[in-house]
Amino acid sequence: MSRISDLIESFINELMEESKGAIEIQRNEMAGYFNCAPSQINYVLTTRFTSDRGYVIESRRGGGGFIKIMKIDMDENDYLLKMLANRIGEGVNKEGAFELLEILYRKGLIDLRIQNIIKTIVDDNTLNSLSKPGRDRVRAEILKAAVVAALIDIE
Repeated sequence: MSRISDLIESFINELMEESKGAIEIQRNEMAGYFNCAPSQINYVLTTRFTSDRGYVIESRRGGGGFIKIMKIDMDENDYLLKMLANRIGEGVNKEGAFELLEILYRKGLIDLRIQNIIKTIVDDNTLNSLSKPGRDRVRAEILKAAVVAALIDIE
């Protein structure tokens, strides 16, 4: 299983290098190309193209759906990504998430609207269907991705 994952990751990385930072792929087409289940493509994207590694992923579902993968300029944003990974870690509680958002707001890195949107997304009420350890882990992943998307100028 990891061999096909390595091939898919390598293929996506080659496409990223050719396009200089952003690509759009269709999950089903890529799964057909590699003769694997579409879930295998999802697995590679969620484990190897994460915000911690300098990627932002957007997806659109439906018949004409696509997945857009964007590489963040690590030279410019390396400090930010490391800070987020260290500060948020593998899991973060609501208070820790809100504290980080308040710091970013006070430093002028996000505006009040973005702060409130992200707070709503990572609030316990939004994630209440998850167990406590699962909630903090999911909250950390959502928080990292949302903050990176809010801070990085994505074209």
